[in-house]
Amino acid sequence: MQFIADLQLHSKYSRAVSLRMDLFEIVSWAAKKGIQLVATGDWTHPLWFRHLTDNLAETAEGSGLFQLKKPAEEPTRDVIFFLSTEISSIYSQGGKTRRVHNLVFSPSISACQRFIKKLQGRGANLMADGRPIVGISAKELLAMCLEVDERMLLIPAHAWTPWFSIFGSKSGFDSIKECFEDLSSYIYAVETGLSSDPIMNWQIKELDSRAIVSFSDAHSGPKLGREATVFITNDARLLPHDLTYDDISAALKQETNSRLKIGYTIEFFPEEGKYHWSGHRACNVRYSPPEVKEKGTVCPVCHRPLTIGVENRVIDLSSQTLLPADLLLIKNKAGLTFVYDKDKKRRPFVSAVPLLEVLLEINHHSPTAALYEYHKLTASLGSEFDILLRLSYETLEKKAGIKLRQAIEIVRDRKVSVDPGYDGVFGKVHIFKNDDQTLNQSGGGTQTSLF
Repeated sequence: MQFIADLQLHSKYSRAVSLRMDLFEIVSWAAKKGIQLVATGDWTHPLWFRHLTDNLAETAEGSGLFQLKKPAEEPTRDVIFFLSTEISSIYSQGGKTRRVHNLVFSPSISACQRFIKKLQGRGANLMADGRPIVGISAKELLAMCLEVDERMLLIPAHAWTPWFSIFGSKSGFDSIKECFEDLSSYIYAVETGLSSDPIMNWQIKELDSRAIVSFSDAHSGPKLGREATVFITNDARLLPHDLTYDDISAALKQETNSRLKIGYTIEFFPEEGKYHWSGHRACNVRYSPPEVKEKGTVCPVCHRPLTIGVENRVIDLSSQTLLPADLLLIKNKAGLTFVYDKDKKRRPFVSAVPLLEVLLEINHHSPTAALYEYHKLTASLGSEFDILLRLSYETLEKKAGIKLRQAIEIVRDRKVSVDPGYDGVFGKVHIFKNDDQTLNQSGGGTQTSLF
């Protein structure tokens, strides 16, 4: 049995988030995506917290997981909510300004309330944003979690983003130890963000014993599940309503006796992330890692420092370089490629292109046509993840046409090409070249996805 989880998103009370993002919008899209476990997001915001307590009920007494009191439709009954929020810490440490975003997971509504009181006691303006900005260090934030309830978890969010993350090139740290000091042992996992994948994180010595997880950081319903973590169990009788907060916590801590384990993660091709390469958006300057080495880190147009991308930052902090020979690529019966380290010591991952992006390319980049096809396919064939990861090629061709079958096959084979993103500009995935079924191998910065 598998449970797909997206434990990072935002409500309509966060900046730059769709005003439609209430619980009913979240649960509707989670059902379309095939997500069984989804974040509440933003539980520190007073109005959103009231919305949560008014509309959610615990799945079982003490479970720490929640469901809508009145599900909108049958598929939404299997969508379970997890108390997760994101907090932005901006503070000085070591003579530098630090900007670190962390996810905070809570085992109960009462723990949320106690944590909120602690934040208010430190002067936090929780009404200002669903992702509050606090002048509390990441270490202090973790200490507050443990004081409130030792079952609370803190996980660094989008760990490599240049401006707002633990390893960020602009305002982060060079290690978890440097950031959290004597509390480092309580950091059990890191969230990769869109611009890195597990291969990149496997190169960091400090992450050898920690779980690598991925979530969407969605600001609108259609963005749910663009990255996700899949929990697995050998108990075929276990249903979403049977899960508990402690099951998820034990899996993240990689406890040997936990009934759930992290099975694999579902990843963006990291080149599509908007901080994968280095550059300056305003000056239209984009550098690959070799170009950074050759040309330096100063913009040739405005002569200011470039925004150093995730790939360069990983290279700077890595203890090893993983090459294709260090990896195993194994296909399952559906033709989906799983990427493992060669010794199979780490959880594998798969890479996917969101279905709406696939349909945009098939439908000549018409958002209206793509969205129409999306709703039609998810209503007739199954969830988005069924279509992307599970359905046979024969079923896809018979029910949805040869073009979609070929597109899904290319993605499952990891043979897409991507114009890498940089300095806040998303990369562009190319599945087909023009109107035929050959891969885009054009130059000009486009690269075939690594490995």
